[in-house]
Amino acid sequence: MVEPVETTPSGRGGFDRLNHRQGPELNHRRGPELNHRRIGARIGWAWVLLSALGIAGFAVVPYLTASLAALGEAQSGLAPHYAAQPAFVQAALYVHAIGGGLALIVGPLQFWKGFRDRAPRVHRWLGRTYLVSVALAAAAGLVMAPFNSAGFVGFFGFGALAVLWLVSGWRAYRAIRRRDVPAHRAWMMRNYALTYSAVMLRIWLPLLLVLQIPFAGAGGFDFEAAFANAYAAVPFLCWLPNLVVAEWLIRRRGLPSYRVVRPA
Repeated sequence: MVEPVETTPSGRGGFDRLNHRQGPELNHRRGPELNHRRIGARIGWAWVLLSALGIAGFAVVPYLTASLAALGEAQSGLAPHYAAQPAFVQAALYVHAIGGGLALIVGPLQFWKGFRDRAPRVHRWLGRTYLVSVALAAAAGLVMAPFNSAGFVGFFGFGALAVLWLVSGWRAYRAIRRRDVPAHRAWMMRNYALTYSAVMLRIWLPLLLVLQIPFAGAGGFDFEAAFANAYAAVPFLCWLPNLVVAEWLIRRRGLPSYRVVRPA
């Protein structure tokens, strides 16, 4: 059984209370540890921002600069597959790409504490933009799921991703409407972990291709077969590990999280 739990903060507030009880010696030992955590957090945030910008440019810009038919003829990504689909699926592809790309770029800014503190009004408007973009992209993803190129695995994997994307965004919105900031932060972290699947999909694909090279048969490396094998794995692989990492970060920050418990 899974139940919600509010974990003990491990951030600055938690250390301050501990230091007050145990004296300056502990404070001296904790200082470098806190600095290392801050540096690690900044490096992680910079990586997320830069990778999000890179993937948004790589995956979205082509759809803004050329027609789907032209991209299909050029064998660009999944364009050949979707160029043969009905018009409403093609429209959903554009909504999904543009909405998802916008959410991918805006998301990291919402986790920048300095920006939130200095420009709260901009933070709120960007948050609205982010959640609307997620809602549109997720709804479009549900439309696309039955027509994906990975078959039933893609239907269930990408379909589940779209549903969780919608639900977590709604939970984040409802939390902030109740002024429950900790719950809002936790749900936004889960939601952006799902948004970041766009980046992880494009990291996992080449990695899975490379892993198959040692197993190439006597006929050599069959790229099309290897790509099909890799693409059959990413509908779940691109987002499930993200959620695990997000939940770990949520618990580490003392935000409302979930844990598996044995029934009494």
